[in-house]
Amino acid sequence: MKYSKATNYALHTIVYLGLLPPGKTIGVKPLAEVQKVSPTYLSKVLTTLVKAGFIESVTGVNGGYKLIKDVKDITFLEVIQAIEGTTSFFHCSLENNIHDRQNCFIEKVMNEAEQKMEDYLRSQTIEHVLQKVNENMVNHINSIAN
Repeated sequence: MKYSKATNYALHTIVYLGLLPPGKTIGVKPLAEVQKVSPTYLSKVLTTLVKAGFIESVTGVNGGYKLIKDVKDITFLEVIQAIEGTTSFFHCSLENNIHDRQNCFIEKVMNEAEQKMEDYLRSQTIEHVLQKVNENMVNHINSIAN
């Protein structure tokens, strides 16, 4: 199973924003530089995160982005679904006289595996990751913040 690059950037962005002290923001350009992605592409990811209610855009001299949801309440699954959607990864496409698509055993196995993965991702919060981040990363993000 493979997630898009947008999911990768979204999760990293949420972690970086979680490192900021309250009231601080960070612009799209420094966020893009840290992740080695174009600011234009990252802006699209940020717009999705704003619409999903994880972050907000602050205008003005010290403008940029900041979290509006507590890191302990942001799960990996929520961020992934905000970017990728909630459609299942596997759908049986076979339908013939020996195969009933509605009762496909392969799809049932795949859906069960996906459900177990979703349960795990639902249990993992951004706070869990932030507890493992080293001081160098914290200092770097704070040095490029507004």
